[in-house]
Amino acid sequence: MLRVLAVDDEEPALEELAYLLRRDTRVEQVLTASDAVAALRDMMRMIGTGERLDAIFLDVRMPGLDGLDLARLVGGFPDPPKLVFVTAHDDRAVQAFELAAVDYLLKPVRAERLAEAVRRVQAAAEPAGEGEPGDVIPVELGGRIRFVPQQAVWFAEAKGDYVRLHTVDGSYLVRMSLAALERRWAAAGFMRVHRSTLVSTRHVSELRFDQGRVLLTVGTETLTVSRRHSRQVREQLVHQPRAGLAR
Repeated sequence: MLRVLAVDDEEPALEELAYLLRRDTRVEQVLTASDAVAALRDMMRMIGTGERLDAIFLDVRMPGLDGLDLARLVGGFPDPPKLVFVTAHDDRAVQAFELAAVDYLLKPVRAERLAEAVRRVQAAAEPAGEGEPGDVIPVELGGRIRFVPQQAVWFAEAKGDYVRLHTVDGSYLVRMSLAALERRWAAAGFMRVHRSTLVSTRHVSELRFDQGRVLLTVGTETLTVSRRHSRQVREQLVHQPRAGLAR
């Protein structure tokens, strides 16, 4: 059962969101806050008393401290709650997912769409097993946003202020740093093989040596491991078990 906090500066929208959340049998308790400062105050109180908070459903555009500002602050908590943005505007989705949001809902919120967001919160709170989608990265494509699943990514390359994600369906350019992506996906089996390359171990099908170089077959691509990372890569691939390898 989930304990959640709903945050919105518009009272009718907050009441409707809280009502829909309370109707969901997977939600044990719904707290409400009329602005980000009040929400932050409630979360600090809960941390102090050891109370659990599983997720925050928050508006993006609020006076003063907005939803994205609050999300950045929450990200620094030791065990941050999951984030679901609820907004009338669709122009902040990429920023929201860069902050590791679980979902992004547009107002007016439909009950069935909110139910899907609750399901995603539940799934995100549990360890992802084989076959589950895990994290996603939003990619802007000609006015559309495509969500690239973590498990679909073979490897990622640094391209200046961007990262190019390589998958079986093609490659996608995302505005974020490779270091940030590495921190975000390290626990999912992504490792640095070069200062500009991050590889998913589940998609490594072969490691070989060629004239002193270490080469990896990742998906349908062959990548060279830098000398600096060669030892660590060999040890991680050869001596450590890897769940869910590509077949």
